[in-house]
Amino acid sequence: MGPGDLRQALAALTPGTDARLLIGHETFDDAGIFRLSDDLALVQTVDFFAPIVDDPYDFGQVAAANALSDVYAMGGEPLTALSIVGFPTGKLPLEVLSQILRGAQDKVHEAGASLVGGHTVTDDEVKFGLSVTGRVHPERILSNANARVGDRLVLTKPIGTGLVATAVKRGSATAGHEAVMVASMKRLNRLASEAALACGARCATDITGFGLMGHAAHIARASAVTLRLDVAAVPVLPGAREAWAAGLRTGGAERNDAFLDADVQWGNVTAEQRALLVDPQTSGGLLVAVPADRVADYLSRVEGSVIVGDVLPRGEHLITLTG
Repeated sequence: MGPGDLRQALAALTPGTDARLLIGHETFDDAGIFRLSDDLALVQTVDFFAPIVDDPYDFGQVAAANALSDVYAMGGEPLTALSIVGFPTGKLPLEVLSQILRGAQDKVHEAGASLVGGHTVTDDEVKFGLSVTGRVHPERILSNANARVGDRLVLTKPIGTGLVATAVKRGSATAGHEAVMVASMKRLNRLASEAALACGARCATDITGFGLMGHAAHIARASAVTLRLDVAAVPVLPGAREAWAAGLRTGGAERNDAFLDADVQWGNVTAEQRALLVDPQTSGGLLVAVPADRVADYLSRVEGSVIVGDVLPRGEHLITLTG
């Protein structure tokens, strides 16, 4: 669902009043946080979607990494996961589902968590994901609302999965481009999250369906700041630009673009750059607001991480683009 429709649907809900609810839906954070004690809080999230890659085992791994990422984006440690399955029984071999579940279990175990059960329904299309529960110290939460003026913005994975995945579905992506995309989506954000906490960061989000710009806008709105992004510095997956040049488009990108239009000072960005910035991501990296005096330390800890901007006092727009 696009960010505009989601915001409208949530508008009728009143904020939670339980003092133990540290983070609810109001800040569009990646997961909810519920305090159990002075030094322990639960992190809870859920995510599922239709296959983005053809191989069932890879799909299970990607879907699991994507769901686990919400916990890492909050600074948490995943503990348990439940599978959510829609499967066209009788139309596909059950071995396909077995491979999806095996991929998910392997990725959950890689995260140091346990896959403890789940729920299945029959569906016309395969859908899979996880509901994940984790833990976090209440005073060490990464939240959209905690960016500080002067922080540097660091992105830990390249963008472009939406466009490359579309090219794969159309049969126009190279095997190399597909392999790089799948490897990126399967990589856990565990190290990126642990490094953020070690370097004193208090704000992060993972880049998924709303694209880099959509999730950056959530930070800007929740923290009452403006984010300045250097478009030229943003890393892009190989094959993404080629897919856009070939005329491939996604409905998710169009919805993201329309939602953000008035909140962004677009500057002189090209149509291609704009398309990449709003491209819906699957299991993307973290966008972390790192204190300026610790950013070099963070970059040394997280291979492939790149400075893509900084945090400014709130101006006329949520996001300003340069470069």
